[in-house]
Amino acid sequence: MPQPFYAVIFDLDGVLADSEPWWNEIDAKLLAEHGVTYRGEYHRNVLGVSYRLAVEFYKKAFGLSVPSDEMMQRRGEIAVDFFANRVGIFPSTRPVLQELRQMNLHLAVATSSLSASARPFLARHGLTAFFEAVITGEEIEHGKPHPDIYLRAAMKLRITVDGCLVIEDALSGIAAAKAAKMRVAAIPDTRFVDPRDYEKEADYLLGSLSEIPALIRGADLAHSS
Repeated sequence: MPQPFYAVIFDLDGVLADSEPWWNEIDAKLLAEHGVTYRGEYHRNVLGVSYRLAVEFYKKAFGLSVPSDEMMQRRGEIAVDFFANRVGIFPSTRPVLQELRQMNLHLAVATSSLSASARPFLARHGLTAFFEAVITGEEIEHGKPHPDIYLRAAMKLRITVDGCLVIEDALSGIAAAKAAKMRVAAIPDTRFVDPRDYEKEADYLLGSLSEIPALIRGADLAHSS
């Protein structure tokens, strides 16, 4: 019988932050600097992956010979501006985090985004205090879909992997969570992806953040019955 959940680890982009529509603009600005006109046609290919995988994909797709580290740095600089000034949160983000804290769950963020964009974003929206740990892309050697970022989050929370629930919107993030031997709930953004692609990958398929507390209570009841 699976044990109850003691911790919830959130991806940031597309889960807490309504940022996915902005990534196309961030990457369009990045690629324009290299003479490429980009209209978001490869959004699915870079959804949720590490900065390195994203820029390496773009380099191959558009035949660019720019050093990956240079492109990664520039992508981070552009993203910082967007996260600092434009990206908002989903309407249910704050009430759900409040409810989960009232349920005495340990909460963390594990994001491929860099600290310079993720932490100011959380602070601007008054979310920082909800989380015991925030792990960002530059803290780990291997980004999603490798499990490193979720294993680090569990370690920081001091919770075993079988007590963690990961919340993700990207297939690469789901793969990372499953590789970490964690259960994962997917909230696919139907503006960009087909939810049917997620049915076999995630343990749970949710329509929004607001369904998380009931999912956790259900797991608790199943364990105690």
